[in-house]
Amino acid sequence: MPIISNKQFVTGASTALVAAVTLFSPAQAEARDLVVVGWGGALSAAIKASMEDPFQESTGVTIATEVYNGGMAQVKAQIESGNVTWDVIDSNLVDAELGCAEGLLEEIPLSELEAAPDGTPVEEDFYDEALHDCGIASYIWSNVFAYDKNKFPSSTPTSIKDFFDVETYPGKRGMRKSPQVNLAWALMADGVPREQVYEVLATPEGVDRAFGKLDSIKSHVLWWEAGAQPPQMLADGEVAMTSAYNGRLYNAIVKEGQPFEIIWDGQIWDYAAFVIPKGSPNRDQALGFIRFATSAQRLADLTDHISYGPARRSGNELVSDDLKKHLPSVPEHLAMGIRANSVFWADYGDQLNERFNVWLASD
Repeated sequence: MPIISNKQFVTGASTALVAAVTLFSPAQAEARDLVVVGWGGALSAAIKASMEDPFQESTGVTIATEVYNGGMAQVKAQIESGNVTWDVIDSNLVDAELGCAEGLLEEIPLSELEAAPDGTPVEEDFYDEALHDCGIASYIWSNVFAYDKNKFPSSTPTSIKDFFDVETYPGKRGMRKSPQVNLAWALMADGVPREQVYEVLATPEGVDRAFGKLDSIKSHVLWWEAGAQPPQMLADGEVAMTSAYNGRLYNAIVKEGQPFEIIWDGQIWDYAAFVIPKGSPNRDQALGFIRFATSAQRLADLTDHISYGPARRSGNELVSDDLKKHLPSVPEHLAMGIRANSVFWADYGDQLNERFNVWLASD
């Protein structure tokens, strides 16, 4: 794609601002705050700095924020009570699909979204499967693994196979206490092509194969449950390698100066998505916010605060080269991984969780 000039950026931003402002009158803005709901912590702080605060400044619309734990249960309860108080939710695309099917979410016409700075239509600019009838993908986050560079001064790991190779790369491994991600990684490390992982894991033979591979390193694993644990385990020398959320590792590497290296091979990534609860009294304002927040520039600005990458190509093009190496969304990193298959886990999650727990408790 061509390089975009500063003038083109300014023109695109001005167009987006005019479109957002014209969606609401002063009377609407005074009637009720726009309620934006998110996950809290560093992520909500990043969205506030890169999206919410600039939107308030440019439109005069006051934003109130709330925190939730995901899912559509609270949305359903609000709708059933006839008292919808949320306007925009930082959800995930799977919940957007499920909520849409249940009639819990407003449809979001693609015509409401901003094209790329060079005019590329949104359908071509967003990554595959990033646009849904009721949800617009915003950023991409991922599960990756990392190692302590001090543990491997000469020969360094480069692939998911190396994570399972405790002879060549000795040391404890940190893994999340969950079958999700781990079973997929086990199959990749055992030679299953990335694009066939969930197909193989849907068979009894594939499940046996995945657990067999996990058996090979079980005695070397320290299990974690909270996202803050794996970087700390690496820093304390408890493990030589660990799985982790890429954003947590970014903070440890860039902000804390830890000698860690992320391996993107086999990353399992997914989309976050903005959605609007059905019956939101601020639907027009909510659409304006989503248009503003999913523009290329705003998604690029988000990366200044947290290492979750834009869900559209033009947004990644605006990110500095120094930051790109930390994002799961750049083409070279996407090509090394797979998207989390939540439909698979909806179908097979109960039985695989049960087997995983039995496996954990066994000798």
